[in-house]
Amino acid sequence: MNKKPTTTKKKADQYNDPKHNYLKYWHGRDYEHGAEEIAIRRMLKNLHFKNAVDIGGGYGRLCVLLEEFADHVTLAEPSQQQLDLAKEYLKGRKNIDQKLMQADDLKFKDGTVDLAIMVRVMHHLPDPSREFAELNRILEKDGVLLLEMANYAHGRNQIKHFLSGKRLPTEPVDIRSDANKTEDEIAFVNHNPKTVIKQLAHAGFRVEKVLSVSNLRSPGLKKVMPRTMMLSVEKFLQPTLAKSYFGPSIFFFARKANGNK
Repeated sequence: MNKKPTTTKKKADQYNDPKHNYLKYWHGRDYEHGAEEIAIRRMLKNLHFKNAVDIGGGYGRLCVLLEEFADHVTLAEPSQQQLDLAKEYLKGRKNIDQKLMQADDLKFKDGTVDLAIMVRVMHHLPDPSREFAELNRILEKDGVLLLEMANYAHGRNQIKHFLSGKRLPTEPVDIRSDANKTEDEIAFVNHNPKTVIKQLAHAGFRVEKVLSVSNLRSPGLKKVMPRTMMLSVEKFLQPTLAKSYFGPSIFFFARKANGNK
């Protein structure tokens, strides 16, 4: 297993860079956003929670959706710039509050959260063990964790490795350019879903559902295929391709498996 980064808190400062506006990043990514909403709605269908936390949720992109499933939502975000954007984006939503905190140091009491989601955060965590331990600590008995990970074992890589006769790596794969592979740059990795399932189990979580998400992610396809059609196909593909881990993004629905709060 890769050595755990020792500068997690410092590296989150990247999202305080004025040149990095995460709200603008999502312009033109309506398909990806819609695909994630489909996955979350499918996994949380018919469930309701008291206290939900969106960890590393940026400007609150998914908090609005979580309001449909929880009485109260907290945006837990390590970047002050993202929280400043959230003040405007979430303006008037009284059931959502915002707190500055890291995923490895969550300022919640033990067992006081019944739903935690962590989407588009794992690609910054070569070793998520400390974050998984914190998630387990704050969740109540049978609490739910909705986790998304950037998937190295997606369909194209499966074919590539098969043709080359090489096994898919079980360790996280650093996908940064050579120029950016320095201690000063934030980590950017893709994970093997089978490894993450084992890591979750070690942290006290039981994975109950898996979805393959953003299966049609392609700049060329988005130019010729209407978004509504893409999302209709995406809705069908998410459970169909889940077992093969086909998509570039994998969603896990996990429950706190141990009985301790």
